[in-house]
Amino acid sequence: MSLFSSISVSASGMAAQRERAEVLVENIANADTTRTAEGGPYRRRDVVFQSDTVGSPFSSIFQNHMDAQSQGVSISDIKVDNSDPERRYLPGHPDADKDGYVAFPKMNPAQDMVDLQGASRSYQANISAISAVKDMIQKSIDLFR
Repeated sequence: MSLFSSISVSASGMAAQRERAEVLVENIANADTTRTAEGGPYRRRDVVFQSDTVGSPFSSIFQNHMDAQSQGVSISDIKVDNSDPERRYLPGHPDADKDGYVAFPKMNPAQDMVDLQGASRSYQANISAISAVKDMIQKSIDLFR
């Protein structure tokens, strides 16, 4: 794998973690949403990663000489949790049913915060990898001077 390909792999990881963070933030923001446009409470969403071939615009010249393709990551799907919502007894709530129960999203905001920290750290790790490759490229150029 060339140095430029490793930049593309890290960039794909950054894009995937950014989208994961967006979904997690949406989950946290809607933790108490009892009414959506689709009807019913908000449904928690999770991203599904998949391995994906990435190409680097810089390494296209070298593709004739390289056999292996670089493997990065992408989002294959965003799964919606269709489990039964959590029911709480709140008879005065505008969304309460005839028995006084309100359907709330079934989620754990603390778990989503931990997942968000993991996405942030993964994003930072990809930035560090790109920075290390950039430094290697710079040192290689300095050697040829």
